[in-house]
Amino acid sequence: MSTTPPPHGLQPLAALGSGPLYREAKRELQRLVEGGRYGPGDTLPSEPVIARALGVSIGTLRKAVDELVHENVLVRRQGKGTFVALHNDARFMFQFFHVEPREEFPVADELRAREYPQVECVGFLRARADDTEASALRIKPGDAVVRIDNRLSLSGRAVVHDHIAIAAQTFKGLTEKRFLERPSTIYTLYQTDYGITVLRARERARATAAGRETSRILGVAMGAPVLEVHRVALTFGDKPVEYRISTVNTASHDYVSLLAKR
Repeated sequence: MSTTPPPHGLQPLAALGSGPLYREAKRELQRLVEGGRYGPGDTLPSEPVIARALGVSIGTLRKAVDELVHENVLVRRQGKGTFVALHNDARFMFQFFHVEPREEFPVADELRAREYPQVECVGFLRARADDTEASALRIKPGDAVVRIDNRLSLSGRAVVHDHIAIAAQTFKGLTEKRFLERPSTIYTLYQTDYGITVLRARERARATAAGRETSRILGVAMGAPVLEVHRVALTFGDKPVEYRISTVNTASHDYVSLLAKR
């Protein structure tokens, strides 16, 4: 019998309740990640060690890990192990940035060298949540929010205006200086400074006409056709952490989404 101690914080599933074993295993691993026991970039114990600690088979454990990998909570690296997902530029480009130059004969995504957008903050202020922001963030109208406006450019051309609202209570102490000095993407800032990992986003897109603010920020004519994408970014438990309106100048760029069958 192995004398290897169980991974810190893991509990045998028999003590946790009923339900499909792989779902229980998934919830237990997610609990440790959400609680910070294993942080972004940390390596998880090997699958045999975790399986023994939980009292499940390797097959059951792998099914749980597969779902967490699919949901962007964990990342598998061949020959290295399983890690807690870490936000970086590559993940942002793959999962959350969908704007690309229009091509007459588009190449396959895996062959494309995608351009990372240049991001310029053009507005940062504290305000009170309006009804739409409050509903999206599940806070009360009038609660304190931070509003951020970014201009995103590709090849020197302004393409996207991001208008972002986040709850001030969730991101205590966030200042314009700290936001401007962030090491990478805004989602990296959420993760490194506040322990908040954006796992997925719910989006709605609609065609509209450029208003005064979009005209100023993107340099397009008032009334020009643009695409407006409303996004609610979600963390564990589908808790909303950010409401974003991305206005895209579609004159020479498209909003591209890759759909995969699970």
